[in-house]
Amino acid sequence: MKPSKLIAEPGTKISLSDFETNYTGDLNKEEAKDLLKENIAELSTLQDVFWADNRYSLLIILQAPDAAGKDGVVKHVMSGLNPQGCVVSSFKTPSSLELDHDFLWRHNVALPERGQIGVFNRSHYENVLVTKVHPQYILNERLPDYDSVEKIDKNFWKNRYEQINNFEKGLRQNGTIVLKFFLHLSKDEQKKRLLERIDRPEKNWKFSPADLTERGFWKEYQQVYEDMLNETSTKYAPWYVIPADKKWFTRITIGKIVVDAFKNLDLHYPKSVSPDVLKNAKMQLEGE
Repeated sequence: MKPSKLIAEPGTKISLSDFETNYTGDLNKEEAKDLLKENIAELSTLQDVFWADNRYSLLIILQAPDAAGKDGVVKHVMSGLNPQGCVVSSFKTPSSLELDHDFLWRHNVALPERGQIGVFNRSHYENVLVTKVHPQYILNERLPDYDSVEKIDKNFWKNRYEQINNFEKGLRQNGTIVLKFFLHLSKDEQKKRLLERIDRPEKNWKFSPADLTERGFWKEYQQVYEDMLNETSTKYAPWYVIPADKKWFTRITIGKIVVDAFKNLDLHYPKSVSPDVLKNAKMQLEGE
């Protein structure tokens, strides 16, 4: 797999088997540490002008199987960011209040403001992933015309993908840059990481029996991930399929993509004060 293959090209048929989970290019772990430090430093600088520019917002979406390393991406890649300008939101089972609204509502209210970075650790895509593997969850939404699992057909999912695409298109048209990362993990590596959570006491808290339950649906999840990529990778919000078997490569790759996204914007500090005003203010202060 070449680095350009990280993008799930919009309008093409995507197969996850075309994307390697253990790809590391020409990098090694030690080189990646230095590059990650460079990325973190660049992100810190770029975030400052991004905040001052105040025209765009950035939404980073992380989707992945259990134990793929989403939390590690947030911890390491975002470590140099000013917390005042970055908000991380994790979406678990919807509350009764959230279920009384459309499925996008709770994600709408968590969107970043202009000048801010928002990270969705899991996102609105759970509504076409876990719910597609377990369609009985859809019944909790109490949608008109869908009072039984049998009624949740292909047309239902087609409409839901369309709603997500329209949602993200609207975000982009209003100045929100949407970066979507699917952390592509192999089944063997997931097994290794789940065992590590069991064997290491300091990681026991990360383990949940539900992880094993969902692992039993591995094949079904691979299919719904493919469906997600095929139906929602768009020109305005493409999916990046990130090899996740090596955590260090996952982090350096995502960091580089975020840095490049900032650099592709015409960011600059606002010039709200004239040179003459600044000159006079300096003279006044120095004359005290």
